[in-house]
Amino acid sequence: MIGLFSPTKHRLTWLWGGRLAWAVLALLLLGVLAPGCSNSPYRDADEGLKILYRAYSEPPKTLDPAVAYSTSDQVIVAEVYDTLVEYHYFERPYRLVAGMAEAVPSAEALADGRVRYTFRLRSGLWYAEDACFGARRKRPVLAHDFVFALRRVADPAVASPVTDPFSHLVGFAEFGKQLEARRKSDPAFAKLPAREQYDAIGGFEGARAADDTTFSITLSEPYPQILYWFAMNFASPVPHEAIETYDGENGRPAFAEHPVGSGPFRLTTYDKYSRMVLSKHEGYYGLLAPPGAAPGATFPEPDQKATDADRKAAGSRLPLLDRIEFRLEKENIPAFGKFLQGYYDLSGIARESFDKVISERGLSTEMQALGMSLSKSVVPAVYYIGFNLDDPVVGRAGGERSRLLRQAMSASADVREYLRLFANGRGIPAQSPLPPGIFGYDEGYRNPYRTLDMEHAKGLLAKAGYPGGIDAKTGRPLRLTFDVADTSPEGRLRFQFWVNRWRQLGLDVALEATTYNKFQEKVRDGAYQIFQWGWVADYPDPENFLFLLTTGMARSESGGPNTANFKHSEYDRLFGAMRARENDAERLQQIRSMQQILEHERPWIELFHPEDYALIHGWLSHVRPPGLSIPTVKYHDVDPLRRAHDRKAWNRPILWPALAFLLALVALVAPGILTYYRERQ
Repeated sequence: MIGLFSPTKHRLTWLWGGRLAWAVLALLLLGVLAPGCSNSPYRDADEGLKILYRAYSEPPKTLDPAVAYSTSDQVIVAEVYDTLVEYHYFERPYRLVAGMAEAVPSAEALADGRVRYTFRLRSGLWYAEDACFGARRKRPVLAHDFVFALRRVADPAVASPVTDPFSHLVGFAEFGKQLEARRKSDPAFAKLPAREQYDAIGGFEGARAADDTTFSITLSEPYPQILYWFAMNFASPVPHEAIETYDGENGRPAFAEHPVGSGPFRLTTYDKYSRMVLSKHEGYYGLLAPPGAAPGATFPEPDQKATDADRKAAGSRLPLLDRIEFRLEKENIPAFGKFLQGYYDLSGIARESFDKVISERGLSTEMQALGMSLSKSVVPAVYYIGFNLDDPVVGRAGGERSRLLRQAMSASADVREYLRLFANGRGIPAQSPLPPGIFGYDEGYRNPYRTLDMEHAKGLLAKAGYPGGIDAKTGRPLRLTFDVADTSPEGRLRFQFWVNRWRQLGLDVALEATTYNKFQEKVRDGAYQIFQWGWVADYPDPENFLFLLTTGMARSESGGPNTANFKHSEYDRLFGAMRARENDAERLQQIRSMQQILEHERPWIELFHPEDYALIHGWLSHVRPPGLSIPTVKYHDVDPLRRAHDRKAWNRPILWPALAFLLALVALVAPGILTYYRERQ
C-alpha cells in the first residue's frame, strides 16, 4: 500500500502531467498557426475535381418526369432525364436540335388531316446503372420506353399536369378514360403492373413503336408546338422496371424519389432537406459518340457573344463536369455570403446587396476585382395589367368610351420608374405580349399606348368623356377598383405605384388587396375590373403567349387563363391560322396583325419582361442563362485549381484572437505548474 502512494511516484506523476499540459498547449498553438487551417465545408479530397457547387432554397416536390414541373423539381429532373430534342445552347430565337433522336422530325401530313412525326433513336443510348435492371444493372433505351412514358402522362393515376398539350395525340384522352373505368370495374386489373394494364387496354394510336429504335406520334390536327413538349422531361423515356421496382413498399423508395434516367448525370445522394448530389453518367451517349455526331451532346460552335473559353470548348463531348453538389440554403443572404467566399460557384443577387454588386447595370469594380462576371438574360415571360372586358365600365359594353379609357391608362404607366424602384432595373419594358427570343418579337416595335406620354393620356381620357378623370354622370372622379392577390406591405407598395399614376390623370382607383384564394374567388365570380398578372412561357413559341387572349381561353367561357375575357373574332381567326404554321413570313404577318388588334383594343397594359442576373466566379465557364427552364449544366466547366487558390486567398483564417486566447491560457496555467513543480523538488 505504501508503494502505491510513495512520494517519488507521486512527484513523477505530476511532473509528467505538467509536461503533458505544456505539450497540449504547444499542439493547440501549432494547430492554430497551421497553414492548412480552413473553414471550407467541403472535403479536401474533392478539391481537384470538376464539381459544380450550387445552393437551393426549396427541396423538390417530385422527381417523376411525368409530373415534375416546378423549378425546384427541374434542378434534378432536367439533368437526370434526357430528351429526344433540345434547344441550341447559344442561338436566339430558340431553335430545336437533335438530342436522343437522330434528327428533329418533320411533320408528315396524312390524308385524313392528321399529322405524324417519326422519331428514330440514335445508337448508344443507355440508362444509368440501377438495381431495377437486375444483375446486369443496365440496359439500353428502347423506343417502347418513350411510348410507355406517354401512356403514363395519359394515365389519370399519375396526375401529370400536361395532359392538355398531349391530348393532341390521337386516342390520348380516351386511353385515360378507359384506364380509369377498367380499374373501377375490375379490382384484379387495377392490381396489375402499370405496363400490363396499358398493354391490356391496347395503348393509344397516337403513340406507337415500330421496333426498338423507331416510334411515331400521330396528332389529330396540325400542332407544330408538340415538338417543344418533346424537349421537356414529360416525354423522356422511362423504364418500366423502375416503376415496378420503386413502389415505396417494404423499404423501397417511391419512383418519385428514385429517378432512373438516361441523361448526362445520375442522382447519387438524395437528402433533399440538406444535400443532393448528381454524378456524371459514364454511360451517357455524349461521352461515347464521335465528336460532332451528336448535336445535343457536343459543345456547339459559339456565337458573337462567346468567350475564349467557349471557342476552345467547341466540339467537346458533354458533360464537362464530374459532379454537381446542391446544398440547402433557406435564406438568400447566407447563401450569397457563401458565394462571395467562393463556396458556391454561381448565384443570383440578393436584393439587399444589389447596389454593392451592380453599378449602372454592370458589375461593380469590387466584384470585377474578384474575377467575377455578370450574365444577364431575358426571361420569356410577360407581366401585365389586365382589364375585365366583361365589366360594364372598362369592358366591351362601354364601346369606344371604354376603349379610350383603357388606352389612356395604358399610356400613363411608367414602367421604367417601376422597374427602378421595385426590381433594381431588372426588366425590359414590354410593347406586346411577346418577349425577346420569341419568333415575332421586334426590338424596334413601339406601341403608341405603351410609350409614356401623360399629355396624350389626358387627351384620350377627355375624349372618352372623363376630362381630368371626372365622370360627367357623377361630377366626381371616375372610381375604379384594382384587384391584386398580395396583402403584404411590400406588395401593396408596388401596386400602389400604378394607382398613383392613374390618380395623376384624375382617376379614383381603389386598391383591393386580398389573399390569393380570395382573389381567385373574385375572378371566378367576375367581380373585378382591373388586375395584375404574369405569364412565363412553357416553350418558346408565340402561340404560347398569344393564346392567352383567345375567346376559347376566356375565364368566363372556359375557366381559362384569358382573365381579361378578351373576345375578338378576327384575332381568333388569325390565331388559328398562325398556330398551325411553321415560322415563315406569312406567320410573321399574322402575328403583326394580331399585335395591331391588341394595340388598339388594350385588353392588357403590357408592363415588362423580367431579366435574370447571375453572378459567376471566374473559374466557372460557359454559363449562359437560357431564360427558359431547360437543362444547361452539361455545358458548364470548372477550373478547380483556380477555385482552390481563390478560396484560400479569400478565406485566410484570422488567427490573432485564438493566439491571444492561448497565450492568456499559458500565462494563467504556467505559473501554477512551475510552482507546484518547485514545491516538490
